[in-house]
Amino acid sequence: MIDQLITEFDKGLRTVFAPAHSVRPYPDHACADTILADGEKHHAAALMRVNHSGEVCAQALYNGQALTARNPATEAALRQASEEETEHLAWCEKRIRELGGHKSLLNPVWYAGSFALGALAGVLGDKWNLGFLAETEHQVGRHIENHLLHLPANDEKSRAILEQMKEDEARHATTALEHGGAALPAPVRLAMKLASKVMTGTAYRL
Repeated sequence: MIDQLITEFDKGLRTVFAPAHSVRPYPDHACADTILADGEKHHAAALMRVNHSGEVCAQALYNGQALTARNPATEAALRQASEEETEHLAWCEKRIRELGGHKSLLNPVWYAGSFALGALAGVLGDKWNLGFLAETEHQVGRHIENHLLHLPANDEKSRAILEQMKEDEARHATTALEHGGAALPAPVRLAMKLASKVMTGTAYRL
């Protein structure tokens, strides 16, 4: 267990501080650069910063859940989702740089809190663990849908990234349910939604 915790600590440091890499082509590779006004750049960068922080949280959640998962198949599903979330980090990081923005200063806080929540979900049992994963992905998907509506109209690069992320999140949620995930109680879903609202509102500014 000590070795596992050291490994997870290292993963956390790399997620928060090291540049992420993508195996798949960047979703915006075929999109032409467009001219954005300064205000549009600032807004788009802030939205992508929120999405990046969401992916930091997702990494932490999945790593925490995988650490305490009881079923090898559940752990494998969580690790697979985590690997794809790493690509999302890379896509968001690149776009934030292009827009002249910065990553959230509170990413270490988001990671630590989310890892603890993920580990707790894993302790509760695999059906709740996977249910937590599915609900997380559903909420992330709804955030992405909202951001797609509020991006500058001609920001095709950010749009392409978010569209692919939305597709991946939906697949992760489906996989979690197919592996036996249970629907979470309404109070838990509401608490997750409120916590997410705090994170997104803060990450937009910081």
